[in-house]
Amino acid sequence: MNALVFFILALYSVFSISIIEASKIESGFSIDLIHRDSAMSPYYNPSMSTLDLLKNADSRSSSRLKRFSLSLLSNENESPESFIIPNNGDFLIRIYIGTPPVERFAIVDTGSDLTWVQCSPCASCFHQDTPLYVSSKSSTFTKVPCHSQSCTLLPPNQHACGKSQQCLYSLFYGDKSFTLGELVFDSISFGSNVTIPKSMFGCGYYNNFTADTSGKPVGIVGLGAGPLSLISQLGDSIGRKFSYCLLPFNSKSASKLKFGNQAIIKGDSVVSTPLLMNSSQHFLYQLNLQGITIGQNTLQTGRTDGNIVIDSGTTLTLLEQPFFDNFLTSMKQTIGIESVQNVPKPFHYCFPSQPNFKFPSTILHFNGANITLTPLNLFLLVENYLLCLTVVPSHIQGFSILGNLAHVNFQVEYDLERKILSFAASDCTDLNLS
Repeated sequence: MNALVFFILALYSVFSISIIEASKIESGFSIDLIHRDSAMSPYYNPSMSTLDLLKNADSRSSSRLKRFSLSLLSNENESPESFIIPNNGDFLIRIYIGTPPVERFAIVDTGSDLTWVQCSPCASCFHQDTPLYVSSKSSTFTKVPCHSQSCTLLPPNQHACGKSQQCLYSLFYGDKSFTLGELVFDSISFGSNVTIPKSMFGCGYYNNFTADTSGKPVGIVGLGAGPLSLISQLGDSIGRKFSYCLLPFNSKSASKLKFGNQAIIKGDSVVSTPLLMNSSQHFLYQLNLQGITIGQNTLQTGRTDGNIVIDSGTTLTLLEQPFFDNFLTSMKQTIGIESVQNVPKPFHYCFPSQPNFKFPSTILHFNGANITLTPLNLFLLVENYLLCLTVVPSHIQGFSILGNLAHVNFQVEYDLERKILSFAASDCTDLNLS
C-alpha cells in the first residue's frame, strides 16, 4: 500500500484532536472573504472586462480540475508530488501573523490542507510585493519539534528532522512549483475578531509559485478537512463548522466567511447532503450528484459515489462528459434560443440578452437535497450583451466541480463533525451587511 495512503488511514485515530491551543469561541466569528477581482483586492484591475476576468477564471478552474482529479484518480504507485498542482485561487482573506501582528493577504483554499507563507531569510523565493514573514521579529514564534505529534501529521515523505531537531516540510507541485521550509507555531489573528495564539503553518525558505507571478500572493490558508488545515486547528472551538454566503460576480463588497456558532444556518429552507470525504484525499469536499432537472427534463448521472467536488476556489462549474453534453443539449432545447456563432471562450453556449426572458427552472439533485439554482448561478452577461452559460465540460473522465458561481446567494455550511453540507437560498447582500 502507498505509504501516504497508509499514513492518512492511520491518522483517523487522532483526527479529532485539536492541534492548537485555541480558547473556546462561544459565539463564533466572521471575517471578510475578498474576491480576487473585486475593488477590495490587491489583484483589482478596473480595465479588465467581465469576459477577460472569466477567461482568467477558466484558466484557474482548469488548474484546479487537474489537481483534484489527479489526486482522486491516481493509483497507489504514484508519489504525491506527481499530482499536486497549485493555483492562485478566487478568494483572499486578511490575516495578521506574529507579535506585533503584520497584515497579509493570503489565498483561501477549501481544497488545501497546509497553510504556508514565504519567510525570511529566504534562500530562494518568488517575488511578492509585501515583506516576508520574519520569525525573529515575533515574540510568539516557536519551532515545531520534528518528533512531535504535530510534525507527524505531515505524510512521512513530506517531513524530516533538521539539524536543530526542527520539523522540516517539503511540498512539490506538478507544475514545478514547490515550497520547502519548517513548520512553526505563531499567533495568527483575523483583525479584532479572534486570535489563534499558537497556529501551526509552513514557513517557506525555498519557494517557487509558477501559477502566479504577480507578486500579490504571500501563501495559502488551507480550509480543507485535513488535520493541518485552519478548520482542523480551530477544531472544537468552532465545532468544526464554517460557512459563507457568496455575493454575485463583480460585487463591490466582500462576502463573509463565518466560523463556529455564527456559521450555523437555520430555517425551513435548509437542505443537507452528506460530505463524502475520500480516505486518501480527505481534504477535498465531495458530494454525490444524482442528476439535474432542467424545466421538465431530468438527467441522471447514474452515480452513487462522490462524483463532484464543491470548491469555492473554482469559478465555473465543470461537468464530466458525456453528462455535460446531455446537460447542454437539454438546456438549449428548453431555452429555445440558438447559440451565437463564435461563442467566446471558455463558454459553450451564449445567446443575446432579451428583456423579460424567463429562465427555465434548474434543480441539482444531491443525496437528500434538491438545490434550485437561479439565473445568477448559471448565466453571466458578457460583452455585446451576451448571456453565457457558466457550466463547461470537464475534460477529466468521471470528475466534476461545483464552482463558486453556483454558490452565489446561498448560505453554504460545512459541518465536519457531522460530515454534512447544508444549503439555504438567501440574499447574501443583506446577510453580509448584518
